[in-house]
Amino acid sequence: MSDVVLSVQDLTVDYGLHDPVRAVRQVSFDLARGEVLGIAGESGCGKSTLAYAVTRLLRPPARLTGGSITFTRPGEDPVDVLSLEGDALRAFRWRRIAMVFQSAMNSLNPVMTVRKQLADVFATHEPDLGRKAVEARCEELLDLVGIDRARLSAYPHELSGGMRQRVTIAMALALRPDVIVMDEPTTALDVVVQRDILDEIDRLRELFGFAVVFITHDLSLLLEISDRLAVMYAGRFVETGTSRQILDNPQHPYTQGLLRSFPSLRGDREALRGIPGTPPDLARLTGGCPFAPRCPHAFEPCTHEPELLDGVACHLFSSKAVAA
Repeated sequence: MSDVVLSVQDLTVDYGLHDPVRAVRQVSFDLARGEVLGIAGESGCGKSTLAYAVTRLLRPPARLTGGSITFTRPGEDPVDVLSLEGDALRAFRWRRIAMVFQSAMNSLNPVMTVRKQLADVFATHEPDLGRKAVEARCEELLDLVGIDRARLSAYPHELSGGMRQRVTIAMALALRPDVIVMDEPTTALDVVVQRDILDEIDRLRELFGFAVVFITHDLSLLLEISDRLAVMYAGRFVETGTSRQILDNPQHPYTQGLLRSFPSLRGDREALRGIPGTPPDLARLTGGCPFAPRCPHAFEPCTHEPELLDGVACHLFSSKAVAA
């Protein structure tokens, strides 16, 4: 892929030291400048852990145990993100890659005004800015996300859910990063506010050209906003492709189940069919295909976990399985 800004290869994350739980298992993807990559999957599949790993925000007992993350900017040397420590990591984070967290109310400090929380970004990363310049930048950020400047003096509890989420987006945009990772940014918002937030993200992306990793359990939402999609299950990608490919020709039975789980706004009325069973316990994976106990097409080769080949990790589409 040309113009890759972020390359993640075989990323692996474990929880714990003794009998560790592997929450992210050899995940790889390339993200192009200005692209939206959507990552979908059920709760507990490793989506948020992946987001924290990519942004180097993991905390113990989580540990990055394998893989690489490379950031590339035109005219600059590639950056090995996993090698960054201390001041170098702090300088990189938020200026090159930023994150919008899942719960805006929890990610904002409840006893600090919006002005103080935005200003802290500049105090940390651009300490030479004067007070008037910081105030101007804070006002500019609220203008960008469509919030009245008077709200700079407000506390988080004085804002609506949609306004709080816009503030977190403003914080992520403060230093004009190249990549923004969004972890369930529209969770708990009503559909009207959700639409406003999505439109705002798209407008800002067009304006500044940043790339987005958008993580959610809502596949229908990702089909609408993403250039490419990755479906995640049991800590790894089980299907990848363009949004059109995933919608028109889903390959993996899990992806097919997700697409059958929400209604179409057009066409004939159809019965919704959910996915039976529950996601596997990542501490007790058996070595076979993790989806096999829930899969209507499971057969003998599924006792071995399939590789991700040609965008799908399923023995139904494996030449080895067909040959056998």
